[in-house]
Amino acid sequence: MHKPKSLKDLLLVHELIFIVLIILAVTAGALGISLWDKSSQESQRINFLIQEIQQTRGDLYRQMKELFDAFFLDDKDALAEYDQYTKSIEQHFVSLKKLAVGKQEVNAIFDLQRNYHTFVTDTPLLFYSYQASPNAHQKKLLYKDMETGIFSSYETVSARTEKLLSLKQGELKAKLKESKRAATALLGIPIVLAILLLFFSRLFIKRSIVRPIDDILYATTEISLGHLNHKVPETGAAELATLSHAINKMATDLSSSQDALVRTEKQAAMGLLVPMLAHNIRNPLASIRATAQVADSSEQDADTREALHGIMDTVDRLERWTGSLLAYLHPIKPQLKVTELRHILQGALAPLQQKIRDKSLVIDFSHILKHQHSILTDEHLLEQVLYNLLLNAIDASPKAKKIEISVSSEADKLSIVIADKGAGMPFIPDPHAISPGPTTKRFGTGLGIPFAFKVCEVLGGDLQFKQNSGGGTLVTLTLPWQDATSATY
Repeated sequence: MHKPKSLKDLLLVHELIFIVLIILAVTAGALGISLWDKSSQESQRINFLIQEIQQTRGDLYRQMKELFDAFFLDDKDALAEYDQYTKSIEQHFVSLKKLAVGKQEVNAIFDLQRNYHTFVTDTPLLFYSYQASPNAHQKKLLYKDMETGIFSSYETVSARTEKLLSLKQGELKAKLKESKRAATALLGIPIVLAILLLFFSRLFIKRSIVRPIDDILYATTEISLGHLNHKVPETGAAELATLSHAINKMATDLSSSQDALVRTEKQAAMGLLVPMLAHNIRNPLASIRATAQVADSSEQDADTREALHGIMDTVDRLERWTGSLLAYLHPIKPQLKVTELRHILQGALAPLQQKIRDKSLVIDFSHILKHQHSILTDEHLLEQVLYNLLLNAIDASPKAKKIEISVSSEADKLSIVIADKGAGMPFIPDPHAISPGPTTKRFGTGLGIPFAFKVCEVLGGDLQFKQNSGGGTLVTLTLPWQDATSATY
């Protein structure tokens, strides 16, 4: 099974995920700001370039005006102002060179400056040529040379430069849009991850924390009501699964303690009841035996004396069984000796003969009679156990049926099997209970089987009950055994 993770580890994972989300958000924001800042700086640079080119053109037009004023209007200050505009335009070119980035822009500024130098060099010569021969034709040629020649070349280069910058400005706008989309996407990723984390965190908290806590609360309510068999599902975080396991173990221990307390209370009740019953039984038995003993005289015929001896033997057996029943309430100390199994079995069957005849039952233990099975055990305790088991089998068997008693031996154990043809036991006896189940007998006490379990335990054996495949109950009594002919006791 998958080992549940602890809350500490899960919280650490969530904290790390939140930190990653914060880093992603900060990175996305910083990247977007950086892209926007670079784009803004680039846009500002291009605008400065265009502004400088336009100012250069404006100063060039003013410079031409001063040249016209000097030659056509005889303005004495015009040539000085012409030189001032020349210096201003050169300063514009210095600024343009500083702002230019990339080979295309540098070459464009260089061409523009080269054409301006051509304009500055060739234009005065045209004016001096017109001054040497001032007529309408020469003036017309002057305008034509300036319009289609020098100034037109400069305008062409200037327009090309501005177009280059306009293209760059368009590319920059496209980059700005792309940067905006990229920044939005980058910012959207942490948002989507945060929403997913919120959803899965809610699912995780419900499944790993809330639901297990609800199960624990419900289980504590059930256990407090006495339903000790209720189990808490050991799910959720490791700490809660451990808590659920501890509650389940506590309920199991409480159930065991409760069962032990019930057994103790039952045994205490029996401790008060059984001695009183034994006392009331022993008094009549003593009177019966005394009467039989007095009546046993040589004057009686053989059959009468045999019947009286049978009465005395039966009373003695009942006396021993009463003593064994009293001993059941206290630790049993078996008195071991070697005895024949068939003798023990015959002693157990002797008080049951009338019941056997009343139901016309056949007790088949011919296998035991044919073979010798010497066993080291407590004869009286084992006899009473067999009596209780056989009595149950006789009571459960229909009329004219057969009860089979067989014995099998192995190297270190002897198994006695009693098989009846009754309806079968409605329950499986519990060896740890005083009364393993409700008795099926009308006047039964339910003490026979618990006594048999206790005797088997002190004798080092085992007692098993199961349904017989052919109908009825199969009882197997297993005792430690070794071949008494070769054993040393």
